[in-house]
Amino acid sequence: MASRPPPSAAEGSMTTISAKIIADSVSQAGIRLTSLQLRYPRFIHAELMTHRAFSRNASSSRAIPVSRLIDDMRRDPAMPIHWGKNQKGMQADEECNERVNLGPSMGLAHEFLASSSEAWIHAMNQAIAVAEAFDAAGFHKQVVNRLLEPFSHINVLVTATDFANFFALRLHKDAEPHIRILAGEMKAAMDTSIPTELHPGEWHLPYVTKEDWAQFPPDLIEGGDGYSYDEALENLMKVSVARCARLSYLTYEGKRSWLSDDIALYEKLVVAEPMHASPAEHQATPDTYSQEYQDWDTPSQHGNLRGWRQHRKMLANEAVPG
Repeated sequence: MASRPPPSAAEGSMTTISAKIIADSVSQAGIRLTSLQLRYPRFIHAELMTHRAFSRNASSSRAIPVSRLIDDMRRDPAMPIHWGKNQKGMQADEECNERVNLGPSMGLAHEFLASSSEAWIHAMNQAIAVAEAFDAAGFHKQVVNRLLEPFSHINVLVTATDFANFFALRLHKDAEPHIRILAGEMKAAMDTSIPTELHPGEWHLPYVTKEDWAQFPPDLIEGGDGYSYDEALENLMKVSVARCARLSYLTYEGKRSWLSDDIALYEKLVVAEPMHASPAEHQATPDTYSQEYQDWDTPSQHGNLRGWRQHRKMLANEAVPG
């Protein structure tokens, strides 16, 4: 019987579950609109996808080069934090501390015992080796990266006005442990953030900074070289959409994007047939509530938001009907 752990390909941290506020706004009606960038193990992504109140964009296995995904996994491998013990039902109340016999998977005739985390890293190393073989054979990353998903993290941008139902479900003691941690991180981030009040015509623009606005100085005199507010807003709306598609101020190559790069990506997304419109769900301006009619002025533009006019709903042909 052997119990020496298998070599580990991972160094540094193991499993990141985090939430960061990207933009936080509130309307005069008191409706808060929040955009958060999340990072969590990809193996809980399906749990988040069940919440239809959320607008979402996520890093894609089809877009990330194989070598970059492997480097990310080695720096920060995704593995369970709660090692649930087998029992009936969906919840694992206790943790399992038994060692795992890796002998058969290593081609050994004898036992080779490892801890749960060591065994998980062993499985990750095996997946990496096979993925690299597929990559060397010329397979596309959209195929190769599927082998790596159980051990990788995913970065996700979430924008919504309504989080109460999500928190009620995912902070509950019976929730899946990892998404319960994620919900706690999201709530903590929102509890410590002070939203900026916006009026109708002012926009919630994730990933747009004061420095970006400074690239479009106002036209102070008639016929000057500056920009009107509407011109600046039109350009920065495109910048926000592009960066929401990438989930970053950076390009896919890891460099700080030029505004021209962002605008070009926006045009590529919007001109495409069918349109790739989901990154345009994160930009919004407050709607006006009519006391006379007891309704919003433009509810058809709210989409999955409440009390806010969503940029996507202002785009022609934003969805294929039928």
